[in-house]
Amino acid sequence: MSEITPERIEEFFTRSNGDYVFARWGRPIAPVVFGVEDETLVTVKSAIEACVAIAGHRIEEMDPELGTNLMVFFLSDWAELLDVPHMGDLIPDLETRVATLQARGAHQYRAFRFDDQGAIKACFTFVCMGGAMDEVPAEVIAMSQAVQAMLLWSDVEFTQDSPLAVAPEGTVVRPDVANVLRAAYDPMLPDAARDASHALRLYARVIAG
Repeated sequence: MSEITPERIEEFFTRSNGDYVFARWGRPIAPVVFGVEDETLVTVKSAIEACVAIAGHRIEEMDPELGTNLMVFFLSDWAELLDVPHMGDLIPDLETRVATLQARGAHQYRAFRFDDQGAIKACFTFVCMGGAMDEVPAEVIAMSQAVQAMLLWSDVEFTQDSPLAVAPEGTVVRPDVANVLRAAYDPMLPDAARDASHALRLYARVIAG
């Protein structure tokens, strides 16, 4: 776990092109999960609830505009996306995206939608099982995906390390990540920011506890 500094917080939201881009949900989260059995469904929804609780955000049954706004899909092969009705409406240039994910051997993909103020209004999360992923416990996959859906983290964050940690009670969100997540939803902060000075405001709230 890295030490929390203003620079480290800035890294959490600095994209590979060097831009600082922060966004959090601007509305309650209404999740739905596809492609899992009931037992795993409970695990995934519990993970989402846990991360929402850390943030001090809200979950609701329905989003008045979209119905559901956090969709989590579990697949056995990326090609399955091509057979899902209306998936092309959610993921532009779907065939090219699927080909890219297959070529990379990717295990996950996330697409966000934003409102006019830049806040997250929807997130589509895709997890491709099989291979090494079959050895990963369901609660680890669920919690990792839930954390990454809560904020627009950098596209290079969590590619080499996990946002999770092992505690006596089981798999938990890494303490530094949890602290940033909690600070990010401070009601005094904006839903979206593109100036790196925003990281200083996050840092002040993290160290204040």
